[in-house]
Amino acid sequence: MSNTTTATPDGAIGSAPPAQPRSVFWTTIRSWPVMTAIAILVLLVLVAVFAPWLHTVDPTALNPAARLKPVSPDYWLGTDAYGRDVFSRVLYGARVSLVVGLGAALLSVALGLAIGLAAGYFRWMDAIVMRVMDGLMAIPGILLAIALVSLSGASLVTVLVAITVPEIPRVVRLVRSVILSVRNEPYVEAAVSLGTPTFTLMRRHLMPNTLAPLLVQGTYVFASAILTEAILSFLGAGVPPEVSSWGNIMAEGRAYFQLLPGLVLYPGILLSLTVLSVNVLGDALRDALDPRMSQRV
Repeated sequence: MSNTTTATPDGAIGSAPPAQPRSVFWTTIRSWPVMTAIAILVLLVLVAVFAPWLHTVDPTALNPAARLKPVSPDYWLGTDAYGRDVFSRVLYGARVSLVVGLGAALLSVALGLAIGLAAGYFRWMDAIVMRVMDGLMAIPGILLAIALVSLSGASLVTVLVAITVPEIPRVVRLVRSVILSVRNEPYVEAAVSLGTPTFTLMRRHLMPNTLAPLLVQGTYVFASAILTEAILSFLGAGVPPEVSSWGNIMAEGRAYFQLLPGLVLYPGILLSLTVLSVNVLGDALRDALDPRMSQRV
């Protein structure tokens, strides 16, 4: 394919300059789907933080006299089978989902980065570490999470650990592949020949190459963790039933779906919007950080 040509001020014909990575990045991020996704995520974070001041009540307060009330000025989204305000429970449920998603993303990326760096750089550790990671990946994540919750009991910390463990092997394999591709680069060999300490070599020369793919992978882990927490709670193996989470709200409302479908639809819509927004943002970051994008003209 021929190169694109442009006329210079003196009339000469020359090659068009390639698009700059920074301009490609901002062009991708500023597209309307990405900006919409960012706006939704920012709104959800604000709702989770300021939930006590958004016309909410105690999400665990029982009121049997007001059970299964429809939407009204007193109950903006109605009430559930125990008389609890659904609007308050949905807003407070955003806290659980965001904490689980962010916690799982940070823990899996941090642990996966450390293990992947070691496995990719030290050849004697590669076979041992990767066989352990392959063993973890052979177990379905949902089943592993259910087993961990069953052994340790239902709590937010247990659910967070149960969701994080299956995600670590995926991050490890990603980091290892990056390290294997750069550890024989001339600048790395030069640093080794100069006697650079191993920790300094990893921190200055190897780890920066993993930041872009880890950022993208972290968004996928974030979305997957939110969805997994909702699934576990829906199956009764997640956070305790009294905790307001979107999965718990949907699990309790499925018996009354024909009477009040909003008990399932309201948290389900927010869950879908959250996961979709995170995935859109992750896809945008992947496209913006892809080095091949800088070659477009």
